[in-house]
Amino acid sequence: MTKAEIVTQIAKQTGLDKDAVLTVVEQFMANVKESLAQGECVYLRGFGSFIIKERAQKTARNISKDKSIIIPAHNIPAFKPAKTFMSQVSGEVITEEGE
Repeated sequence: MTKAEIVTQIAKQTGLDKDAVLTVVEQFMANVKESLAQGECVYLRGFGSFIIKERAQKTARNISKDKSIIIPAHNIPAFKPAKTFMSQVSGEVITEEGE
């Protein structure tokens, strides 16, 4: 599903104008990117978390040049889905303890 398809579907479901929905979706993405760039994770209860993973420095090989290169430590963005999200996608049913 593309961003345009998401915007169209939300506009149909809510009755809002596509331009308004597009603005909201783009601002959401901009805010998530800005938060991650500032080192803050974004937690959306029941959906998941946008987190920052730290990658350690490592040595790699460039086989074509037969040379070792060092890849410096760096951060990468990642998404960790919530348990309810995971169970919905996998088709599992989660019940409360004691039931």
